[in-house]
Amino acid sequence: MTDVTGMNDVTGISDVAGTTGTAKGTNVTPSDPPADAGAVFNLLGGLVAAQVLGALAELHIPDHLADGALTAEEVAERAGSHPQTTYRLMRAASSLGMLDHQGQHRFRLTGLGRLLRSDVPGSMRSMALVQTSPGHWQSWAHFTEAVRQGSTQTKKALGMDLFEYFARPENSAEAALFSQAMGNMSGLVTQGAVAALSTAGVSTVVDVGGAHGDFVLALMEADPELSGQVLDLPHAVDGARAEAEKRGLSDRFSAVAGDFFQEVPSADLYLVKTILHDWDDAQCVTILRSCRSAVNEGGRALVVELVVGELGRPDFATVSDMAMLAMTNGRERDLTEFDAVFTAAGWRRSKTYPVGGGYFGMELVAV
Repeated sequence: MTDVTGMNDVTGISDVAGTTGTAKGTNVTPSDPPADAGAVFNLLGGLVAAQVLGALAELHIPDHLADGALTAEEVAERAGSHPQTTYRLMRAASSLGMLDHQGQHRFRLTGLGRLLRSDVPGSMRSMALVQTSPGHWQSWAHFTEAVRQGSTQTKKALGMDLFEYFARPENSAEAALFSQAMGNMSGLVTQGAVAALSTAGVSTVVDVGGAHGDFVLALMEADPELSGQVLDLPHAVDGARAEAEKRGLSDRFSAVAGDFFQEVPSADLYLVKTILHDWDDAQCVTILRSCRSAVNEGGRALVVELVVGELGRPDFATVSDMAMLAMTNGRERDLTEFDAVFTAAGWRRSKTYPVGGGYFGMELVAV
């Protein structure tokens, strides 16, 4: 694995599929106004694309097509939806590359569409559903105000912040989708992170805010000597226990309801995956200080996040940063910004390496 410690930016993060427009690296030039207008219109269609994917997932259309091509009418019968509008939805999905139209209203799944199935590794079905559910979708209506004010307007949209919203019993189904989406997303990076991370000298691992525990459980599967634990909010820990039992790891695993701003259990290694981007710098320092206070002598932490790379290049981290602004008071960061947070919390970044999906692992040692 490559150690890029000390870099001020990160290059090589994969381009966002389907990006168009007049940015560097595209074929459209500023001297072609009709083409420019078409490119901008395609970008504005992103809200439509998200809802199309959400509807495909909600109606289980990729699941219905798992065994082969069907007509829109056959899918509508299975989904309990209107035949004509189901055809129109599937037609739009084929334009987005999710389905392949084979003529006579007949469609089959593409490789992209397969990721919206509910029973495949790395499934993004829950992500499509949660992104188009009220907690996320309503917050985008106030995005410009978030830019104007310098902070998320989620409380204006939902009456509370996003994590309070998920903790409410009436939003438990949406909260479960969110936890599942985060767990499924782990599949994009967990394999790479587990392969790159050495657990030599490690006995205890705590997955901080680990939801269903996919990361720590994968690490435990790779190293049968490890004992693992998830620390998360009460609505998430039952799912973590169930996942550990399903994998036959309950004897080495525990899940604890708690607040990582206040205290974390002692451990040799802390996993902090896609947590810091949800919070501002001061809150990130508090989280990491909780880990620093509890870490066993010689212990480490592994932070996994998107890292903002070279400006002016297609970079999903900068797009995700806008979602952080819309939903939370967090942000995506470059390595210089991460280092400032790490230093303030009593850690030093010792290694940095790509782990897949545009994410990077940043190993920290206590100072």
